[in-house]
Amino acid sequence: MAGPLAGTLVLDLSRALAGPHAAMMLGDMGARVIKVESPGGDDSRRWGPPFVSGESTYFFSCNRNKESVVLDLKSAEGRETLERLVGRADVLIENFRPGVLDRLGFPVTRLHELNPGLVVLSITGFGHDGPEGGRAGYDQIAQGEAGLMSLTGLSEPTRTGVPIGDLLAGVYGAYGVASALAARERTGQGVVVRTSLLAALVGVHAFQGTRHTVAGQNPGLTGNHHPSIAPYGAFGCADGMIQVACGTEEHWRRFAKLLDIDPEEFPGNADRIARHRALVERLESVLRTRPRRHWLDLLAAEGVPAGAIRTIEEVYTWEQTLSQGLVIEVDHPATGRVRLPGSPLRVERADGTSVTRTRHLPPPLLGEHDETIRRELDEGLLA
Repeated sequence: MAGPLAGTLVLDLSRALAGPHAAMMLGDMGARVIKVESPGGDDSRRWGPPFVSGESTYFFSCNRNKESVVLDLKSAEGRETLERLVGRADVLIENFRPGVLDRLGFPVTRLHELNPGLVVLSITGFGHDGPEGGRAGYDQIAQGEAGLMSLTGLSEPTRTGVPIGDLLAGVYGAYGVASALAARERTGQGVVVRTSLLAALVGVHAFQGTRHTVAGQNPGLTGNHHPSIAPYGAFGCADGMIQVACGTEEHWRRFAKLLDIDPEEFPGNADRIARHRALVERLESVLRTRPRRHWLDLLAAEGVPAGAIRTIEEVYTWEQTLSQGLVIEVDHPATGRVRLPGSPLRVERADGTSVTRTRHLPPPLLGEHDETIRRELDEGLLA
């Protein structure tokens, strides 16, 4: 199997989104990912609508490039099979609440007895310790608790349109696993990588975090405009909205002149931030006289960063999206041929030759690979 992680075996014991997203990222890079599911299957198999041919599109979003085996970890047989899998694996991913894996008989000490080189990724809601470390982690709750919602929205705190805390925890988790695998090449020892939804969201506070920690400010709702750069945001035109990002003074001068506005009417970024409401009103008084396409063409010709606000449907039919390999096709046993969002990473050699995974697996049916994986275990072929 092509990809920089080809030859790496990952056990995905996680459910829902954060852990499965991390495992899928490793699978996208060529790892073999075995999804270990309870007899009832991953919770997200039942999340919807929409369902297609009885299959959850939510489950499809985070389980490509995986195989599925069903194990009842409350049974002796299930635990014995997991022990055998752990002994052959490179990575184990879990997102149980703290203590659950211990109670099932698989604390970290036991996992490393079975396989000293195993890299364990453990994802929780609010951390593995601390005064609230045992809390259940759901994305929207974490978005609120981690301050993200206090920055998002026009008139009231608002969640993002995707479960960004889960997704970021998965991204950070995969990054941690890749780092741990690199370290194992030198030490031969496995480690435990820990992250949480809380940690992932605080980790992307960026300049909003340092506004507080350095400047002592308490940032609030940002809306559709940047709190530190202007003009930088969404602006109304005759038939909708466009986005313009003037990251430099030269961008501002070009933008202003396109609208027949004297740039010195709002001189310097600090002045534009201080007079932001007046600035937006002045710009929109001109922008609203012509349609979006008119302004986007002019802005592109002048080299001013700008763009449309696309629907999801428009994104998946946009030639630029397709050109980047961001849509793949797979044959699923229940739904037939379907299109899925593809990996956001491309890996190439210096000569441009791709080493990215070339054959993608569809999200598996529950227990679809039970016989294959058990046979490979019995025959000593699992890798």
